[in-house]
Amino acid sequence: MSAQIIDGKAFAATVREKVAAHVTRIKDENGITPGLAVVLVGEDPASQVYVRSKGKQTIEVGMNSYEHKLDADTSEATLLALIDKLNNDPEVHGILVQLPLPGHLNEDLVINSIDPAKDVDGFHISNVGLLGTGQKSMVPCTPLGCLMMLRGHLGSLSGLDAVVIGRSNIVGKPMAQLLLGDSCTVTIAHSRTKDLPDVVRRADIVVAAVGRAEMVPGDWIKPGATVIDVGINRIDAPEKGEGKTRLVGDVHFDSAAKVAGAITPVPGGVGPMTIACLLANTLTACCRANGLVEPEGLTA
Repeated sequence: MSAQIIDGKAFAATVREKVAAHVTRIKDENGITPGLAVVLVGEDPASQVYVRSKGKQTIEVGMNSYEHKLDADTSEATLLALIDKLNNDPEVHGILVQLPLPGHLNEDLVINSIDPAKDVDGFHISNVGLLGTGQKSMVPCTPLGCLMMLRGHLGSLSGLDAVVIGRSNIVGKPMAQLLLGDSCTVTIAHSRTKDLPDVVRRADIVVAAVGRAEMVPGDWIKPGATVIDVGINRIDAPEKGEGKTRLVGDVHFDSAAKVAGAITPVPGGVGPMTIACLLANTLTACCRANGLVEPEGLTA
C-alpha cells in the first residue's frame, strides 16, 4: 500500500482560481478591488523572496498589491505610523508585516497595532481569542491551508482523532482550534509529550509542525491515516554533490508514505497553500469590510 499524495501546488492553484473569480465578480458588481499591503523591514533574503512572491500572486488574482520596504534601522514609531496609515486606508483590506522583524522592534506590539479586521496573518491577539472561542476571525494562513486540504481529501472531519505535533502560536495552536471547530477529537503533542509515538499512532489525522527534520517515522503512523507535514527543513544532501542541501519535512516521507492513506510532500505540499490562503484571507477581509457575501470554501 502506498499513500495518496496530496498535491499542494494543484490545490493552491484551485484556491487562487476561486479567489480570482470572486475578485472579478466584486470588481464588476461592486466596483471594489481587494488590496493587500505587505510591509518589509530590512534586507532578510528569505523575506525578500516571500514578499516578491506574495506581490506577484496578489496581482495575478486581480487584487491591488501595496509594498512598503523600510530600512533595517527603521524606528518603531515610524513603523507604527505606517501601520496606522494603512489601518485607515479604505483601499487596503489586508495588512501583513513580514516576520521576523529586526531585533530592536517589538513584534507583539507591531502585530497588535494592526486593525484585527485587516490582520490577514491572523496573529493579532483579538483574532487568536475569536478563533479560540469559535467566533468569526481572521485565521492564520498555514493552518487554514492545512484545514482546506484535509476537508478536500476527507470531506467531513467530524469525530476523527487528530494529533497536532507542535504548539507554536503560528501553526500548532490555531490548527488545533480549527480541528476542534470541525468536531475532531484533538491532542496537541510536543517535545515533552510522554510516549509520543503511541499518541501519534492512534490518530486518523496527523499534523506535524515541529521544525525538526524527519522526526516522525512511518512506524508512528496509523495505517490509513492522513498526514499533513508543515515542516520545512534544509538538510545536507551529499548524494547531490559537495555542500548541496535538500528540503525535507518533519515526517520521514518514504517510510510514512508506505503506511499512511494520504500524505503531503515537502516541498510542494503545505507551502504553496500558505500564500493562496493569504489571498483568500484578503478577499474575505474585503468582503467583510464592505458587507458583501464571503467566498465559499475559502474560510474556516
